[in-house]
Amino acid sequence: MDQDERLLHSSSFGAAAVAYAEHRPDYARTAVRWALEPAAGPRVLDLGAGTGKLTATLLALGADVVAVEPDPAMLTELRRALPGVRALPGSAEAIPLPDGSVDAVLAGNAMHWFDMAVAGPEIARVLAPDGVLAGLWNVMDDGVEWVSGLARVGGSAAVGPRDTSTGWRAETADVHVPATAAAARFGSPEQAAFPHGQRRTAASLVATVATRAGMLVMPSQEREATLGRLHAYLASRPETAHGAFTLPMLTGVLRVRRL
Repeated sequence: MDQDERLLHSSSFGAAAVAYAEHRPDYARTAVRWALEPAAGPRVLDLGAGTGKLTATLLALGADVVAVEPDPAMLTELRRALPGVRALPGSAEAIPLPDGSVDAVLAGNAMHWFDMAVAGPEIARVLAPDGVLAGLWNVMDDGVEWVSGLARVGGSAAVGPRDTSTGWRAETADVHVPATAAAARFGSPEQAAFPHGQRRTAASLVATVATRAGMLVMPSQEREATLGRLHAYLASRPETAHGAFTLPMLTGVLRVRRL
């Protein structure tokens, strides 16, 4: 994805902020604990915080959280859901915090939108010595047969390679951290994945897929046709046709230490 496409996709979420807040999953607590494990203290920046899905998990784990989000509509939803959280407008490329002010920077389903050539030094600036940078991605577990079928039916816009368990590792490690010039500021990346799940119905899973960037920028006729195929597929599967089910997921984590 080139820079123009990344900007188009990353700016698409505001129009769906309410649906995003309603349908997107939280993050596996075991994954967040692992991401924070090397951090020297409790001060955490949730960068590209969206509507506060990761922020809420961090709060539940006792972190001292500040959230930064560039999209005004997403930031409004975050403030509505978590009124006690310090939530600031800003971006990965221009973080409105002082030097060395946080012990960890976490990004939930957001790091792939950052221009890391700019964001890498900026993140290093706000991190305390030996601070942690971690990206987290909720992905569908396509090791489960019906989930892999969902990916085939929906196509790359609905369920892209990073959105499945077989695709996030190589893309995030090979592209987003070494490309950062962060090689000079951060150590070698570590990766891990943790079981997760989200209770859904066929209708609410389709609504969740509809909040993905590839779907939001799709022409409306193509979008409706794709969502219709997904709904028909889910209605045809015994695992998903009747009532609520658990969508098998993983929370993948990529973490690095500031040198």
